[in-house]
Amino acid sequence: MKVKWKESLQLAAVYVGSVVGAGFATGKEIVEFFSRYGTIGLIAIVLSGIFFVWFGVKIMLLALRLKATSYHQLNEHLFGKLLTPFVNLMMLIMLIGVTAVMLSGAGSVFEEQLALPRSIGIMGTILLALVILVIGTRGLFIVNSLIVPLLIIFCLLLFGHVLFLPDFFTNAFKPVEWQGRALLSSVSYASFNLALTQAVLVPAAREINDTRTIIMGGVIGGIILTLLLIMNHLVVVQLPGFQLYDIPLAVMMKKMAGTVHILFLLVIYGEIFSSIIANIYGLERFIKKILPIRTLYIGIMIFAIAFVISSVNYSVLLATLYPLFGNIAFVYFLLLLIK
Repeated sequence: MKVKWKESLQLAAVYVGSVVGAGFATGKEIVEFFSRYGTIGLIAIVLSGIFFVWFGVKIMLLALRLKATSYHQLNEHLFGKLLTPFVNLMMLIMLIGVTAVMLSGAGSVFEEQLALPRSIGIMGTILLALVILVIGTRGLFIVNSLIVPLLIIFCLLLFGHVLFLPDFFTNAFKPVEWQGRALLSSVSYASFNLALTQAVLVPAAREINDTRTIIMGGVIGGIILTLLLIMNHLVVVQLPGFQLYDIPLAVMMKKMAGTVHILFLLVIYGEIFSSIIANIYGLERFIKKILPIRTLYIGIMIFAIAFVISSVNYSVLLATLYPLFGNIAFVYFLLLLIK
């Protein structure tokens, strides 16, 4: 049976798009999980990339074997019917937490990059998201299909600029003490993202329904993710004091290619906003199964909780919640290994 290359590339694009979220777009996620460990962080990225390829393919092949149409069915197979409701609840908490981090990130775009009050970014994003939630997202998802390619183009542009800096290799390969935590961080990062992307990968695998095409799509997607992580890491470490910034990629863009800085900010904000909408829709569908209330009321309820959490600084929030969720998702990782 031949590989269907068009479907493989489409699947790879879906895979990349589901992982490249707001934290990735700002660069802060890469700092927290990898760049703060220096050269060892680069090794950790490669390890994470192996996990993305291996477990991404494994999730989709398992979904195909089970003939699963949603991640709920996959969770039932991994955790059993007794524990699945608890796992779904944990997914609900994780999605609310991630939404709060993204809201905080929207605030940071306004505060750090535009010198505007953080509250304008957060409240403006909430109001706009509630409008979209009520009127529908058809146009938004079309925009989102353009944002990810644009984000990748900007990452390539930045990498092309920093590659010729005189201290590029010095900053990229600074000698550091060995830190085992960096390798644990790579597992946590992969676990966290794979647990959240299963909602996209499971139905995608069922729709393609071809083993070789799924394997090739997963491999291509995992390799692209690894290369993007490596490029963004190498860009971020060129910035003096990169751990001090909420949105290090935008700071680097302003320094290296100031003429397109505002356009890059629009792409980052677009990625944050579309990720928030995707999370809210997932949460809304889940909550509606339990509480038959209007979509607007569900949206207000979710954003009220997320707003309280998002009052915490973006960097602090991401550094606290993402590794925590990654450690929780590690159980999912282990069960995939066994099954």
